[in-house]
Amino acid sequence: MILYSFRRCPWAMRARLALHYSECPVETREVSLKAKPAELLELSPKGTVPVLSTGEQVLDESLDIMRWALAWNDPQDWLLHADPQAAQAAEALIARNDRDFKVQVNLYKYAERYPQHSREHYRQQAEVWLAELETLLSQRPYLLADHPSLADAALLPLMRQFAGVEPHWFASAPYPHLRAWLQDWLDSALFKAIMAR
Repeated sequence: MILYSFRRCPWAMRARLALHYSECPVETREVSLKAKPAELLELSPKGTVPVLSTGEQVLDESLDIMRWALAWNDPQDWLLHADPQAAQAAEALIARNDRDFKVQVNLYKYAERYPQHSREHYRQQAEVWLAELETLLSQRPYLLADHPSLADAALLPLMRQFAGVEPHWFASAPYPHLRAWLQDWLDSALFKAIMAR
């Protein structure tokens, strides 16, 4: 099984998180997005990462790869089978992260490309989401359970990207639970393993 990945890509990052956590025997191939290998384009003509070739099928959406990995092995119940209501909430959080927060992070990170508004304006737009996550995390150590779930792993990479735009602002922003959640992930053996060069 081969995963085509790009180390800093948030979508590839979350695929690697699930694959590593589930202990799937996958060979990760780092690709240059400026010189995509022919075998990657053959598997997935859209040419984005991550792409997982299992030998039987090709998965080229990060969430599909995550779910595939967790179907293989899910020792901590990241899929929240024990709590169907929380599992449903996880799907809703991920959908909003991938649809809305993704756009907000892009505007915030590359504000100079979108001069209609200031970086501060784009940040304030995203703070509605941050406040919502802060409320969830004030009740328990993870978003929807007392252990990590698919939602935590799926939201982590974009939140890391957001926090990195203005680290000094994020360090003193009124989101202590969100900040602690992010730092715990960044300090975890799992995250360090998937970010190793």
